[in-house]
Amino acid sequence: MPEGEISVSFVSEQEIRELNLQYLGIDGPTDVIAFELGGRGTLLGDIYIAPEVARLRAAEWDVTVSEELLRLVVHGVLHVLGHDHPSGDDRLGSTMFRLQEEVLRRLDS
Repeated sequence: MPEGEISVSFVSEQEIRELNLQYLGIDGPTDVIAFELGGRGTLLGDIYIAPEVARLRAAEWDVTVSEELLRLVVHGVLHVLGHDHPSGDDRLGSTMFRLQEEVLRRLDS
């Protein structure tokens, strides 16, 4: 298995909102933002997670906060590896989201 490096930072809702605006041009908070710093297939990147937003999403999806935080870490890692998904509700049926949920199932077993 190739080596890599990922940093995971937990930030406030305001901090992730600022990152979202600065780097993605979206003025609003999100739950996770990931930056791929290496090439495709290289595990090198930064992941920023807003636990405050994750708590809200966990309640929406009726899952524990811990499960949602783990989902966001997996989601961020997949982005760092070069995976992507469409915006909006279409993302839930995307290949990346199916892979994310498969990884979570495997981690749970």
